[in-house]
Amino acid sequence: MSHVLIRGGTVVTADGEYRSDVLIAGETIASIGTNLDAPAGARIIDAGGAYVMPGGIDPHTHMELPFMGTTASEDFFTGTSAAAAGGTTMCIDFVIPNPQQPIMEAYRDWRGWAEKAACDYSFHVAITWWDETVRRDMGELVDKWGVNSFKHFMAYKNAIMCDDETLVNSFKRCRELGALATLHAENGELVYVLQQDIFDKGIHGPEGHPLSRPPEVEGEAANRAIRIAEVLGVPVYLVHTSCIDSLEAVTRARLEGQQVFAEVLAQHLVIDDSVYRHPDWRHAAHYVMSPPFRAKEHQAALWQGLQSGMLQTTATDHCCFCTPQKEMGKDDFRKIPNGTGGIEDRMGVLWHHGVRTGKLTPSQFVAVTSTNTARIFNIHPKKGALVPGADADIVVWDPNKTRTISAETHHQNIDFNIYEGMEITGNAAVTLSRGRVVWENDQLKTERGTGKYVKRPPFAPYWAAQNKRNALAEPTKVER
Repeated sequence: MSHVLIRGGTVVTADGEYRSDVLIAGETIASIGTNLDAPAGARIIDAGGAYVMPGGIDPHTHMELPFMGTTASEDFFTGTSAAAAGGTTMCIDFVIPNPQQPIMEAYRDWRGWAEKAACDYSFHVAITWWDETVRRDMGELVDKWGVNSFKHFMAYKNAIMCDDETLVNSFKRCRELGALATLHAENGELVYVLQQDIFDKGIHGPEGHPLSRPPEVEGEAANRAIRIAEVLGVPVYLVHTSCIDSLEAVTRARLEGQQVFAEVLAQHLVIDDSVYRHPDWRHAAHYVMSPPFRAKEHQAALWQGLQSGMLQTTATDHCCFCTPQKEMGKDDFRKIPNGTGGIEDRMGVLWHHGVRTGKLTPSQFVAVTSTNTARIFNIHPKKGALVPGADADIVVWDPNKTRTISAETHHQNIDFNIYEGMEITGNAAVTLSRGRVVWENDQLKTERGTGKYVKRPPFAPYWAAQNKRNALAEPTKVER
């Protein structure tokens, strides 16, 4: 069995930081302590002056996604390799069945595509339609394949949008199975109408995209989904919370004691809607994603949500489309494939704009980039933790390492970078995936197919207690 000793660093967890060594045996952490002895033949990594943290977990990516008439340019090998370069060692991607496609068929497709991954991965599965076969397949996914979260798109009408009937049926099934209901919160009917109105007014470029998806559209859907979940007694997780309107819905529900979790994308924290007014159409089109980038006041609120714990996780919604693909919507913003990159840059951007500015402590950084995701999706402490027995997914983080983000030097398979020219301080010096060094000395050392699929157990104890409480609260029949 191979050994690696990370010596002389400051270990940072979601709970605190302390000076310590970390000994890895094979794929797992063997021990943590001061002045650890290195076994014969062990690889020594000098972490002096650096932080030693759990590898990042990105809870929202789309590798190889077939979408809007094309397929995302990033595959599971290039995407997980780029992740490793930025200190991320696991992603949770999405299986998205076409309308009427058998759920298990779609799941098998994505599992096959992901076999080339260089770091660990797992899947949320989207519910895009409903009948008894979907209900049955959800049970198989939970019981046999370790899927404990199901995605519901409230947008993209006439494609993958989930109507309220499907939403209710799926939420009820999630509660039965102990699975988490995740949500893309935008009112798809409103978006559809607004897109047509904006187009008919002669606005055909990327600037029409945010106009057709204002914050109110997201806020309405977020509040509706949260209220449905409240009635049905099922916890929910909102992806890419981008505006004050949806954050307020999340905050209200959490303060009332409802089990609601929410993520924010790194890019929504630092990029505003002025990008859509760039004179170069191609430049502006690369920022077309849903929900869109917002005005600056929303960024300030999102940082406050992250600091206060109302937003628990950070993600990227990594979904890459190169310039020729974006040009599919050259004359109609509605046809521009939605998506931006960022899996390589998430942690560096958050460190620079969060930790170095004092908005986040190093421990908060670990929580929102790794540990909270592991806890919410029930893979902690195997992931998202530095404890004996945990998977040795570790990043040695140099807080003084500076780089300029650029498409010319990044490892993502896309010809544009939404952070182009941004200078950041704080980057991964060494990244280890299950004890294997996959990034070191600014060089990738990933190998195709070495990533493993991670099963995530359901949350049965919570749901059982919740259902018991609901049963005790049965309404009293009144005789008339």
